[in-house]
Amino acid sequence: MPAMHYRLRWPDASESTCYSPSLVIRDYFEPGGSYALPEFLRRVREATQIASDRVAAKYGFACSRAADQLDVIEAQAARFTDQPDARVQMLAFQE
Repeated sequence: MPAMHYRLRWPDASESTCYSPSLVIRDYFEPGGSYALPEFLRRVREATQIASDRVAAKYGFACSRAADQLDVIEAQAARFTDQPDARVQMLAFQE
């Protein structure tokens, strides 16, 4: 199963490299795209669940690394929930 990394820019201009066990993340984001924080979280949760489900279908167990990555993303996003105009930018996909 092809895994990939992707780079994010948070509202404070910090950047993160994140992991997905599947290329499905590409179906939810565009490189250079900017997403309101709630929309970003909705999309990344859905994409991560699908990716983990694909791992489970292939190997018989969910991807704990994907779940851990989502926990990190959620924690980072929590820093900006008090900012109504907070946006997250998808910088690039890295295979």
